[in-house]
Amino acid sequence: MGGERLAALDLVDTEMLVPDPTIDLLAPDGQFDKWWALQAGRLPEGPIPDAAATRRIRAAVREVLDAHLAARKPQPTAIEDLNAASASAPQSVRLSADGQLEVRYHPEYGGNAKLAAIARETIELLADAEQLALLRRCANPECSMVFLAEHKRRQWCVGSICGNRTRVARHYEKTRKHS
Repeated sequence: MGGERLAALDLVDTEMLVPDPTIDLLAPDGQFDKWWALQAGRLPEGPIPDAAATRRIRAAVREVLDAHLAARKPQPTAIEDLNAASASAPQSVRLSADGQLEVRYHPEYGGNAKLAAIARETIELLADAEQLALLRRCANPECSMVFLAEHKRRQWCVGSICGNRTRVARHYEKTRKHS
């Protein structure tokens, strides 16, 4: 929780879809405040959005990313939700004192800057063919996490966890068949 380059991907990964029932790390008894605290350095300042709004943007991000990975069109409502969240807190591009481009959110005009930033990240990812080509779903069938692969050979969300589990399961199956 909190290891991907984009907060949008970390948000999607707070819902584990493979176990039955699914596990929602942002459930009332989960890690809602902790997740937002982990994102503090990379999202705009401002109030933490409510849980319902957070889950709604998470569902929209999940839908558009899943649609891309499945080579299908996303549900129109997911695109509408992303666009609405992005537009909800107006933003302006500024030049910082050190010459860097920065985006400033203006929640004083409405909306939530954190959700707007996550929606913007998702929209920028979907519009960037080079970055989008790096989007993967973990190769471990017991995992539903998505990530941006830093290199073409990356298959697992976390090699030391899902990668090891997959290798151990493969080894177990191989030795079981030979005994």
